[in-house]
Amino acid sequence: MNLHPVTVITKILPCAVPKIIDKAQRNEIVIQVLKNLNLDPAHPPKDFDGVYAYSLVEYGIDKPEPILKLFRQRDIKVHFWRSFSLDDTDAFVDKVLYSIESTRIGDEIVRELGLQAKQNIKEHISPYLKEFERVFTNVARLTQTPAEVMQGKNFREILESVNQLSNPAEVDAKLKETIGIIPKIVSPYAEEFKPLIKEKTELFCGRQFVFDAIQEFIDNNSKGYFTIVGDAGMGKSAIAAKYVLDNPGTICFFNIRAEGKNTPQLFLKKVRQQLINRYDLQNAADADLSTLLTKVGDRISAEKPLIIVVDALDEVDQEGSGNLLYLPMNLPEKVYFVLTRRPYEESEKRLNVSPGIPTDVLDLREESQQTKSNRDVKEYILQLLKDEKYKQGVNQWIKKQQDKYKDDFVVRIAVKSENNFMYLRCVLPAIADGFYNDKHLDELPDGLQGYYESHWQIMGMTTKPLPKNKIKIVYVMCALRSAASRLIIAKYSKQNELTVQEVIDGWTQFLQKQETYDPPRYRFYHESFRDFLHRRDIVEAAGVSLPDISGEIDDNMP
Repeated sequence: MNLHPVTVITKILPCAVPKIIDKAQRNEIVIQVLKNLNLDPAHPPKDFDGVYAYSLVEYGIDKPEPILKLFRQRDIKVHFWRSFSLDDTDAFVDKVLYSIESTRIGDEIVRELGLQAKQNIKEHISPYLKEFERVFTNVARLTQTPAEVMQGKNFREILESVNQLSNPAEVDAKLKETIGIIPKIVSPYAEEFKPLIKEKTELFCGRQFVFDAIQEFIDNNSKGYFTIVGDAGMGKSAIAAKYVLDNPGTICFFNIRAEGKNTPQLFLKKVRQQLINRYDLQNAADADLSTLLTKVGDRISAEKPLIIVVDALDEVDQEGSGNLLYLPMNLPEKVYFVLTRRPYEESEKRLNVSPGIPTDVLDLREESQQTKSNRDVKEYILQLLKDEKYKQGVNQWIKKQQDKYKDDFVVRIAVKSENNFMYLRCVLPAIADGFYNDKHLDELPDGLQGYYESHWQIMGMTTKPLPKNKIKIVYVMCALRSAASRLIIAKYSKQNELTVQEVIDGWTQFLQKQETYDPPRYRFYHESFRDFLHRRDIVEAAGVSLPDISGEIDDNMP
């Protein structure tokens, strides 16, 4: 069953007349087209590709041809999936408008809608896009089981009754009735990865050569393991997140050592739940990974292979010598793993496979890949220079540079970065914030480690006498296994909150601020900074004892 948008639109176009005689005739045409695509008119498929195809038919019968051609583009489908999964309709509209402005389809739509120019297109195209989203949502609801429909009905009735209450105690009691009957909403991936995926892909650009390599591996092999290797900051996690976002149905797991989310047990639990949700597996609650893959084997096809993305294998916490995360040595047909990890010695590989199981490695450090990465780095710099948060501050800093730097800032900062995206993510915002106002471009640090060393010195961590209270706060924040509030950091470091806040303010570009909590919580953004702090020369110069800090934290644990 080929449900590619091009195939679907090809089936619709002969039926896409300006006006349908009546609703009954329209329904007959919809049913016939669905049957031609081997789709059951009464029961839409549950996967994204199937729901998207079904929705295109339901939506497109009486739409103008240029509108249908718009939905035929793969990018439009990808952007719709992203906006739908992140509940961000405005982003979808913006992406479609960009596509219209940059392609010939935009000219066709302008002519079809009788507009004067593309600049007037937003108010005319938005209703078409919102109508498709409405159709898609309605079709998705049809995939619910009767039990899920009843759950939703009961849930809505309770919410309506809650709206009629004014007494807080009555409201609280009524809401407790919702426990256990809230309708099951299946996320496209484990819910806790949603913020990470959104964050990693917000300013994503380039890396097409990596995605092409993944697709080539899938096209040329019936199954297998594809591994992306790269140093810290080369964008491996962002690549993994972008792949998951752009490829509906992809199963994923992101190892996060800093939060303790890096064990085989948690990996199996999260992947198992995603597989059960995607394939509606029965009697699988306690199945291991090999059993789960066998169960889904007969539901996988060449058009819809199973792809499992696992990020940061190097952060896995697992004793013994077996495969990391107990990844299977053998795989069913059309099952692929896409892995990311830092460079490793052969003895640390821990990925043994049976004879005949294809494997391949894309090493981002190789010279041929570095040339491609350099292009992406320059594109990323240009993107940041256009971002409203940074462009004014960075452009003002560039103007202060000597004349020779003004025209080749992008090239020079790319060289400074050593093709490291984490370096750019830290340095360019720091430039925008005025952190380097007294420095010339050639005085900026070289590479990610150079940046860490420079910032460590600028923040006074090497001055005499050593600021031991602030140093301890930084090391305690790194040692904590999860994000922590200012109060909690003060408790474990045994420092006052004012000093903790000074450290937070000084290291803000290193920190992820989680504002969904009250008060907000903080954690260091990237594992590579922890590696820097654990370097022997840094530890010795800072005069800290890592075992003592870990011991103090353990002693203060409730």
